[in-house]
Amino acid sequence: MPDSNAPDPPVADPPVADPPVPDPSGAAIRVNDRCIDEDAILREMQYHPAENVAAARHAAAEWLVIRALLLDRARALGIGTVGDGADEAAAVQAVIEREVDVPAPAEAECRRYYDNNPARFRSADLVEAAHILLAAAPDDEDRRAEAEAQAAELIGVLAAAPERFGELAQAHSACDSRHNDGRLGQLSRGDTVPEMETFLFNLEEGQISPVPVKTRYGVHVVRVDKRVAGRALPYEAVAGKVADYLQEASWRRAFRQYVQLLAGDAQITGFDIAAADSPLVQ
Repeated sequence: MPDSNAPDPPVADPPVADPPVPDPSGAAIRVNDRCIDEDAILREMQYHPAENVAAARHAAAEWLVIRALLLDRARALGIGTVGDGADEAAAVQAVIEREVDVPAPAEAECRRYYDNNPARFRSADLVEAAHILLAAAPDDEDRRAEAEAQAAELIGVLAAAPERFGELAQAHSACDSRHNDGRLGQLSRGDTVPEMETFLFNLEEGQISPVPVKTRYGVHVVRVDKRVAGRALPYEAVAGKVADYLQEASWRRAFRQYVQLLAGDAQITGFDIAAADSPLVQ
C-alpha cells in the first residue's frame, strides 16, 4: 500500500537560471553594529533558490539579518566564541536550541488534526493505464497538428475495435511501452504530467480517451484498464507523521515570534524584518 499523504514541509523550487544582480541602491543593511553588504547578500543567494532573482536576494538578505540577530543574542548570552564561520554557526544553533523550544503536541491535538483533515491521510488513488504516444515537440506546430489528426484517426479505429489497442501501440507509439502493448503499469497522481493526469483519473475502467490528449511530449491516445480508489489510513499508521508535522509547524511559529522579539530590541536599517514571514533556518 502506498505511503500516507501526510503533509511535509514544503520543498524548495529549483534554482533559478538568472544571474544574481546587485541592489541598484547599493545600500548596506545594518543590524546593530553589524554591516551586511551587497557582496555578502550575493554570496548567500546561492542557498536560497527562488522564482526570480529579486525573491532570492530578499530571502538571502532576510536570513543574514536573522543570523545577525542570533549572533548578537549569542554574544549577550555568552554563548560560543563568535569569530570564524564554524564558531558563528555553532553559536547560532546553540541560541536556537536554548531559546526556541516547543512541547510535543498532545495526543488529543494530533487526533483532532487527523479527524479534521481526512483527505491528507489516504492511500493514493491508483490507475492502471496504457497509451499510444505520437511524439511531437511543443514548438513544432505542423507535427503536432499531424499527430493530433493521427490520434483522432486511431481513436476512431479503437471505437470500433478496442481490442486492437496493443497492436496499434506496437505499430505507432514512440514510447518504449509499445513493447508491452502500450501498458504503463500502475500510476498515482504526480507520476505523469498534469495534462495526462486529467484524463487518467477521470476515465472509467476500460474507457479510451474520446479525444486526443496533448502533452509536452506529443499527442496520446489513453486507455484506463483499472482504477483503485485510495483508502483512509488508520490514525495509528500516521500518528507519528501527524505529531512531527504539528511540532514542526509550532516550532516555525515560535521561531518567527522569537525573531520578531529580537528585532524589536535591535537597530535595523536597510531591511524590514517585520514584513518577513518565512523563518529561514539552515
